[in-house]
Order: sequence, then structure tokens, then C-alpha cells
Amino acid sequence: MQLGEVKSTVPTVGFNVEYLKYENVNFQVWDIGGQSEIRPYWRCYYENTNAIVFAVDSSDKDRIDIVKHELFLLLEEEELKGVPLAILANKQDIKDCFTEIEITDLLELKNIRNRQWQIFKTCAKEGDGLDDAFKWITNLIRGDK
Repeated sequence: MQLGEVKSTVPTVGFNVEYLKYENVNFQVWDIGGQSEIRPYWRCYYENTNAIVFAVDSSDKDRIDIVKHELFLLLEEEELKGVPLAILANKQDIKDCFTEIEITDLLELKNIRNRQWQIFKTCAKEGDGLDDAFKWITNLIRGDK
């Protein structure tokens, strides 16, 4: 998104920060790895958060329960109360992956009542769905509905 083109990526090990401008809104994006040894450090990055972008590997059927557990722990954090949540149902290009509807059900997203949330069908490799997610976040930050 930053360069206006899709570039190949690898899973984040540790933390990365990127700056991007989308529809005249400047974003400081913290890309925080999801490995179990990194999760305790997530809370170091909660302060002044305006939106959460939570990527889910739609093809990883073995760890969806872990994803659900970690997501709801994250949403209980005091510093993130009420912060909008964009869930990226990523890797939609992989055969037999969970659909965004299945992920909504498996993660029990309809139980989220204390914040605005939206799920987006994405394929980061192709860039599909990322524009929709950031447009939604941008509109919330600007106060557009």
C-alpha cells in the first residue's frame, strides 16, 4: 500500500514500523508479529492507538482457536477500549481457506459490542481487500460514517 504497488512479504518476526499516507491521512503503522513469544510485548504498542488491524491467516485451520483467544485478550486491554477493529481475513487465494463468514463465526466476532468492527476478505500477496480496510479505518478516523 505504501508504494502503491504490491510487494512480496514474509511473516513479521518482531516489530516493524511504517509510515503511509492514505486519502490524505497520515498513518504510523506498527506491524507486530504474532508468534507466541512476541505476544506479551504487544501491550508496549497500545498507547495512542486509533485503530487495530488484526490479520488472520484464513488458511491456518489448526490455530483458529488460538487466534480467537488472543484477539479477545487484546480487546480486553484498557488502552484499547473502544478502538475500532479491522479484521483482515487474509490468504483468501488459498484453496479451502476459511471464508470471512466462517471466520466471523469461528472468532465469535458478533459478540464484540464495545467497538466498531468490520471484517475484510484480503489477499495481501495480491493487495486485494486492503484498500477497503484502510478506507473504512480512514472514514472512522475522519468521523465519516
